[in-house]
Amino acid sequence: MSLDAFLKDESTRNLRSLLKAVILITIAGAAVSSRLFSVIRFESIIHEFDPWFNFRASKYLVQNDFYSFWDWFDDRTWYPLGRVTGGTLYPGLMVTSGIIYHILRFLTFPVDIRNICVMLAPAFSGLTALATYLFTKEMKDDAAGLLAAAFIGIAPGYISRSVAGSYDNEAIAIFLLMFTFYLWIKALKLGSAFWGALCALFYFYMVAAWGGYVFITNMIPLHAFVLVLMGRFSARLYVAYCSWYALGTLASMQIPFVGFLPIRSSEHMAALGVFGLLQIVAFVDYVRSQVPSKQFQSLLRSFIVVAFILSSAALVLLTVSGTIAPWSGRFYSLWDTGYAKIHIPIIASVSEHQPTAWPAFFFDLEMLIWLFPAGVYMCFRTLADEHVFVIIYGIMASYFAGVMVRLMLTLTPVVCVAAAIALSNILDVYTNLEKPDPAVVAAAKAAEEKEEKKSGLLNAARGTVVGIYATGSKLTVVGAFTFYLFLFVLHCTWVTSNAYSSPSVVLASRLPDGSQHIIDDYREAYYWLRKNTPYDAKIMSWWDYGYQIGGMADRTTLVDNNTWNNTHIATVGKAMASREEVSYPILRKHDVDYVLVIFGGLLGYSGDDINKFLWMIRIAEGVWPDEVKEREFFTSRGEYRVDDGATETMKNSLMYKMSYYNYNTLFPAGQAQDRVRGVKLPAVGPTLNTLEEAFTSENWIVRIYKVKDLDNLGRDHASAAAFESGKKKRKSKAGKAKGARKLRIV
Repeated sequence: MSLDAFLKDESTRNLRSLLKAVILITIAGAAVSSRLFSVIRFESIIHEFDPWFNFRASKYLVQNDFYSFWDWFDDRTWYPLGRVTGGTLYPGLMVTSGIIYHILRFLTFPVDIRNICVMLAPAFSGLTALATYLFTKEMKDDAAGLLAAAFIGIAPGYISRSVAGSYDNEAIAIFLLMFTFYLWIKALKLGSAFWGALCALFYFYMVAAWGGYVFITNMIPLHAFVLVLMGRFSARLYVAYCSWYALGTLASMQIPFVGFLPIRSSEHMAALGVFGLLQIVAFVDYVRSQVPSKQFQSLLRSFIVVAFILSSAALVLLTVSGTIAPWSGRFYSLWDTGYAKIHIPIIASVSEHQPTAWPAFFFDLEMLIWLFPAGVYMCFRTLADEHVFVIIYGIMASYFAGVMVRLMLTLTPVVCVAAAIALSNILDVYTNLEKPDPAVVAAAKAAEEKEEKKSGLLNAARGTVVGIYATGSKLTVVGAFTFYLFLFVLHCTWVTSNAYSSPSVVLASRLPDGSQHIIDDYREAYYWLRKNTPYDAKIMSWWDYGYQIGGMADRTTLVDNNTWNNTHIATVGKAMASREEVSYPILRKHDVDYVLVIFGGLLGYSGDDINKFLWMIRIAEGVWPDEVKEREFFTSRGEYRVDDGATETMKNSLMYKMSYYNYNTLFPAGQAQDRVRGVKLPAVGPTLNTLEEAFTSENWIVRIYKVKDLDNLGRDHASAAAFESGKKKRKSKAGKAKGARKLRIV
């Protein structure tokens, strides 16, 4: 090659690299900006439930040192039990925010930790786009990588868990997932212990960040196992897997919440089993080179039988003895969608743990959902080692996403990768400006003349190229896909701005003139708790709101979203589902000062506690089946009602009374309506003897009741008895007077 040609080629290469860098930066910018609707439309605020604990923990970390955070015992949650916080969380998210905070402070940027927490997920979405580009590049080329990066940058399936303010573990976990997979593919291709060690390092980061690390723990071994079954065992596979497993397992065990689980739980046994299998296969491969083939076959059969029997017996023995923990209930719920509802109602009660409806796939993935199978098919055509990984990933993630709505998050990356491979292949064909090979054209012409067809690859009359190589065909296909991509961007933008950018603590509605009306009842109630209750006040609510009360109201709670103690949660459910005379001793025993309930009957807010009440009953019934019975809350016809037809058990429950107490005063006599359930309520509302209304938010969404002390309770019971006695006398007198009037009229 001449110097001029070399310089020209080098210049072209540099221009292409610059162009790729600009495109990736643009994609990252689009990924970040598309996640800022919540900040623009509302304000910089933490969303949902779990993020409020993560934010509180991050504040504790930056206000104290790391070891104080590691040893943190939180006595303001799960009262009176408390929580060993450092040993019961994945610290990766908080440590990441803390490092960024201290770096910015060192660089003299006066940033608040809250703003870092709000913006962390959008920032990492840009890194996720880069990781997806690198991963897809290993599957095909740069063009497919750029398409995959663009797809995952704006795909609603990923945005749903990474908008600004969504400060949950998934904020950084999807980046770590894709980058760990990229490093695994790189290590496998090169057979490099260095890349395997890097893969183990980011696997450790993933373990520290999210419980979904188990997906990686089983995906990589499954890939290695399938390659062995396909006869593709090699030194590259052995080096990559052993370096990842040995270093990654040792590193993951340094997280207190994980501890010895990698060698003592069933969810991790596949990785250990494949590690042992690779040692056996490597040993057999070595023996094959030393022993004659006929003797080797007999030796191999005997060795396989003995190894299988011994390993199976060891696994059964260790499981029965308790050395290896059995499969967890959460694992069983992934294979049997009805398991959690029967055995673990607290898991089934979470909406994101329900099976995924078919429309959700189109809502979250749009055109990618039909490009995905095409991309998997194209991987089958080539079927290199890395393509086998995409196929396995696609199959497993598709199943799990169908079982649980939440796992749509793990499906989205592989859908973006496969869709990018499919679209890239299509565009490679239809954007190719080169003319077809003359030999191909001649062969097509001969076939056309032989079959005496008028249409084909070559129009004999005009001598011009037709079919897929024609300019018109190319323009049609490229134009159609350009239109599809335009619609994809519109769909993603609409879904992001309307469905996934509304914080749960700030609701919004539209006024008749189309303007937005902010409903801020949650923060109004939490602020009231913070300013009007003692610092050591104990608040009882359903576990959904525990993290928010702790984060915004800064008050002690009985239960929260950690859900580690089912009996304690069932105690709250029992108190809510029982009569006042049963509930009051429970409240006093747990030093409860205030009880908080969510009620949406006035505004039509369907996510209230009456709609969640059945789950409280089921969880309580699981612990106290003789005291709480779900069937008693249903009518004889099996209806769950809150109107006049409601059962006496329902009407006498503490939850029902707290929800509808004084509610009928908002309506004309006898006209009270529940706009969520769409029913007319009884003319006479419930009364409360053991609680008194302390606060009701502007739109009646949050209601807070103060638990009466024993002295007040005694006086109130006496006054209530006197009132009831006087009421009966007044009714008796009124009845006599009415009868007398009737007699006179007659």
